[in-house]
Amino acid sequence: MTALDGLLDGIAVLVTPTNLAAVAVGVLLGTLVGVLPGIGPLGAMALLLVGTSDLRPETALILLAGVYYGSAYGGSTTSILMGIPGEAASVVTAIDGHRMALRGRAGAALTVAAVGSFVAGTIAVVGVMLFAPTLAAWGVALGPPEYFAMALLGLFALSRLGGNTTAQGLLILGFGLALATIGLDPVGGVTRFTFGLDALLQGIGLVPVAIGLFGIPELLEIAERGAKAERVRSVRWRELFPTRREWRRSIPAISRGTVVGFLAGILPGPLPVVSTFASWKLEKRLSRHPEEFGQGAIEGVAGPESANNAATTGQMVPVLALGVPFGPATAILLSALLLQGIQPGPQLLTVHPDIFWAVIASMYVGNLALLVLNLPLVGLWVRILRLPAGVLLALVVLFVMVGTFADGNSTTDLVVMLALGAISYLLRKVGLDVTPIILAIVLGAILENSMRQSLFMSRGDLAVFVERPATLALLLVTAIVVVAPALRRLVRPSVRSRTGPPAIGAAEDRSSSIGRRSR
Repeated sequence: MTALDGLLDGIAVLVTPTNLAAVAVGVLLGTLVGVLPGIGPLGAMALLLVGTSDLRPETALILLAGVYYGSAYGGSTTSILMGIPGEAASVVTAIDGHRMALRGRAGAALTVAAVGSFVAGTIAVVGVMLFAPTLAAWGVALGPPEYFAMALLGLFALSRLGGNTTAQGLLILGFGLALATIGLDPVGGVTRFTFGLDALLQGIGLVPVAIGLFGIPELLEIAERGAKAERVRSVRWRELFPTRREWRRSIPAISRGTVVGFLAGILPGPLPVVSTFASWKLEKRLSRHPEEFGQGAIEGVAGPESANNAATTGQMVPVLALGVPFGPATAILLSALLLQGIQPGPQLLTVHPDIFWAVIASMYVGNLALLVLNLPLVGLWVRILRLPAGVLLALVVLFVMVGTFADGNSTTDLVVMLALGAISYLLRKVGLDVTPIILAIVLGAILENSMRQSLFMSRGDLAVFVERPATLALLLVTAIVVVAPALRRLVRPSVRSRTGPPAIGAAEDRSSSIGRRSR
């Protein structure tokens, strides 16, 4: 089957009322999640994971994928209108986007962000359509040692998500891997860490884990901030049209941001967020007016927003082709497949091509729906931003509790969810990011199974992990990822001694401006 044949089959699966409704609901919820500061796509996807077990597999994945890339659109709205990033990847957009809003050009910034997101997302979907089948075909030839090395690389590369130090990241990963071992041993059938509870024989459910780690802390932080309305700048319909000069400056930035973002998205690590900073730096370096950056340059909106959406879409390549998530949101997408009893990985394309291609087709339709819906609904997003957050809080809490209990019909799941919610909330308070935990739980199963299969193949000979070229290469990259922070700390003092200390005033100005925007 060629990529075009697969896409046509995916469209045939997509054009059912249920699946089209899943696209529309997913992208609208994703936009809403991106618009509302503090909720984030992870919390929303974790909450929705409760109800996906009753849906068909392709419908569940289409819905969650819509929330995932739809949130990348919505984050720009809050960044531009309020100067508060709706999600982490929109931090850079707030720098120039909000400056444009203060000059009365909020509408132009919103339009360029939406068009750039649509173009980047659509081109990135083409990349997914072309790269994912090739990668899946290559992945079929991989054995357990390669999957062990790949899972190990993913764990270490993602251990420093959210700014965790190496030691902190490894500690959090260890906690996640410990949770992944609860239940029956997949080979010997021995019970592990169940404490006599039959409800834990099948391990900890993904739904209570995801909601506990991401949903509960978000709700607690919303309650802590208080239910007050925010001041938001209004945008009239006639203000949504950029000038010709703004379009001329935006189009090249959109093209470059798309390339930067897609390449960053297919690599392990928190690179989608990094890609927005890289795009902003690139545009400033190439611009004829670099002094405008930070003061309302249109390229500072077009480039990072395009990179953000291209990276978000690019992250679908490894999860669809190899069954290995390189980010926390794609780990939740993978969890949805596991809840449906479908084994992700290279075989997904051959065993369940309808699911694979339906998701690809839904991303084309979803990107178009986001462009068509987002700009006319700017007034609605402004009104929602003015609502007190507490209006929705009680309903969400009720939905979380009932949904978690109904998923496994077990009070143990509620205890697990609340316990992990409390732990996650406390860890956030001390500045630690808990997203490596969900990655450790998802990748931990791959890591353990592939390691034990490899040792069975080699009859216990550890040389199996270095005899195969692909495995050795992945392990070497993992070693580089582990030692790179220590090497940077060693190199940095020698560089400073040669170049001299940075300008104190400039550093203080830069840090204070970043702090103001983050707040």
